Amino acid sequence: MMNFSPPPTTTIQRLWQMNDPSARAESVTVPKRLVPPHIEALNAYQPGRPPDALKAELGIERFINLASNENPLGPPKSALDAIKAVLTDINRYPESGGFRLRETLADVYRVKAENVVVGSGSESIMANIVRAFLHGDDEVVTSEGTFIGLYVLVNSQGVKLVKVPLKDYKFDLDAIAEAVTEKTKLVYLCNPNNPTGTMFSRAEFENFIKKVPDHVLVILDEAYFEFTMGIAEFPDSMTYRYDNVLTLRSFSKAYAMAGLRVGYGMGHEYLINYVNRVKLPFEPNMLAQVAASAAIKDTTYLGGVLENNDEGMRYLTNEFQKLGWEYVPSSTNFVMLPTKSAEKVKQIHDGLLREGVAIRPLAAFGLPHCFRITIGLPDENEACVNALKKYY
Repeated sequence: MMNFSPPPTTTIQRLWQMNDPSARAESVTVPKRLVPPHIEALNAYQPGRPPDALKAELGIERFINLASNENPLGPPKSALDAIKAVLTDINRYPESGGFRLRETLADVYRVKAENVVVGSGSESIMANIVRAFLHGDDEVVTSEGTFIGLYVLVNSQGVKLVKVPLKDYKFDLDAIAEAVTEKTKLVYLCNPNNPTGTMFSRAEFENFIKKVPDHVLVILDEAYFEFTMGIAEFPDSMTYRYDNVLTLRSFSKAYAMAGLRVGYGMGHEYLINYVNRVKLPFEPNMLAQVAASAAIKDTTYLGGVLENNDEGMRYLTNEFQKLGWEYVPSSTNFVMLPTKSAEKVKQIHDGLLREGVAIRPLAAFGLPHCFRITIGLPDENEACVNALKKYY
């Protein structure tokens, strides 16, 4: 007769089903194997406090959020009109394949609809790419100091993540190419990079892609693509169309629709087919689909966004230069400032909050001595500089 040992257990406090918050917690035990180790090791995303809560807590009347890389101008009227036109239809499911939005994007980029995938933000598509292609002892190579959403997605799959150090706050493409091995399945490049704002050039990318084996997928995350339109050296991935490159773009930044969560990806139809196999059937939602279809064609609106961003970037960087503050030149809608220490960043962040201005400390990105400021409206940028003068 065989004796079976019970699995290791851990104790948790059972409170969630109690209606009485003062009730004493009941301890229960559950098998430790309930949660895989790579999930247990993850940390949940820590959202900022809502503006109303901060205003009440700090006793301030105005709150300026320059922490989230949002577009301060608000969404285009064309998108709002498209939403209003379908509001009475929200009792229906959206198009399961996002066909009309995919056709619109295909027309804009002169590809086939089969080359396009849409989702609830570009991060959702990134999650589907990870789900579709990574397994077992596959490895992912990327940089330190880049979009933390990628780190979470890869770690949640239990796949090995190799992070190459930044070089002058930029992706070191030579070092990333050298880090590719037979086990590498995917390379993630964010260009321009969040949170540093830096960009690698056309020549750097062309040299890099020659070194990447055909079996390695390259994600080019171009969430800030629209802000590079005037930069001749930006390596727009859609001018190359390599078979092993998947492009990600977003409506959250330049098109001011972060609250709708809508993004898109483009690539070889063979790859897009597999991404579509694992995505949720009804994403993005109906309102997001029609708003995005209208916004992508609204060139007048986009021109105003880029003008506001250029003016704001010039104002902030000129002020930083006059005050002798170090900053990292940016090709996005935000600018990053290094400081002497994480303690200095905390001092600045806490001080600005008391002034009603939110910035983004970057410890979670692996850059604890840096913080990031989003370009706002002219008066918001001025308020930020005035507050910084008190605490920088």
